[in-house]
Amino acid sequence: MSLQYKFFSIPIPYGQDVEDGMNAFLRSVRLVHVHREIVCQDNRHYWAVSVEYLTGMAGEPRRSEAAKRKIDYKEELSPENFAVFARLREWRKSAAAREAVQLYAVFMNEQLAAMVERRVTTKSALMAIDGVGEARVSKYGDEVLAILREAFARAESDQGEADREPVLENSRA
Repeated sequence: MSLQYKFFSIPIPYGQDVEDGMNAFLRSVRLVHVHREIVCQDNRHYWAVSVEYLTGMAGEPRRSEAAKRKIDYKEELSPENFAVFARLREWRKSAAAREAVQLYAVFMNEQLAAMVERRVTTKSALMAIDGVGEARVSKYGDEVLAILREAFARAESDQGEADREPVLENSRA
């Protein structure tokens, strides 16, 4: 996947064919962000539109088809891993709200699940996940890794306690 940009300059008033063309483009891509503003130059008014979108997803289903085949991570992940996944989703929700972006602009569910399943604890391991690049690691890496390291450390300490055999005191009769 790669982030791409497309720029539109739409004169005001515009014809239906311009609107139809832009709408067709927007339906054909996976949108990340749209920025638009009205510009006046030499007594001409037009919309300046910048579209950020993702490419490199050949063969991937459109969002409506993907929604029909939605993965239930509660069934796919172990209970321990699902608890960590749920914690990451909570964090993602607050991060997306803080930045006023869609949840998938932070991380997609597939990426969060991969972080948990692969037991990611380093920035290089985070970048090895499909669709996670330097920008996301720079922006969110420290927060995500703190959640993952804490969860995995807690799981290891819980496992260590379960592996220890109870110590029986010698009793003298």
